[in-house]
Amino acid sequence: MFSTTKLEDYFDFFSDDEICLKGHRIGIDNVLDYYLEGYTSEEISANLPSLSLEKIHATITYYLHNRAQIDAYLRRLAQKREKHYQEWSANPSPLVQRLRAEKAKRFEIKLKEQ
Repeated sequence: MFSTTKLEDYFDFFSDDEICLKGHRIGIDNVLDYYLEGYTSEEISANLPSLSLEKIHATITYYLHNRAQIDAYLRRLAQKREKHYQEWSANPSPLVQRLRAEKAKRFEIKLKEQ
């Protein structure tokens, strides 16, 4: 008897900007980043060992069947991450500020020693 599993059954669609593999906190973007960089399914599995090859193949197949929508999804995620990074970079935490100051201080000392 054949399974009636649909591709969508492999994923949790939490929002338009959050699609994860069912039973994982791993987003489809994590798998697709590797895939789009040229990794094989087996190499993706080595980097994301909690995912079965079946789930990796399902993610790639879902992408190939919905390329335009998923490319738009990946662009939105990249834009959100860049915006978040820019906000973080412009307003670093006190710890990051102290670390940067210490690094600059050590660099100045090293220059004076030369």
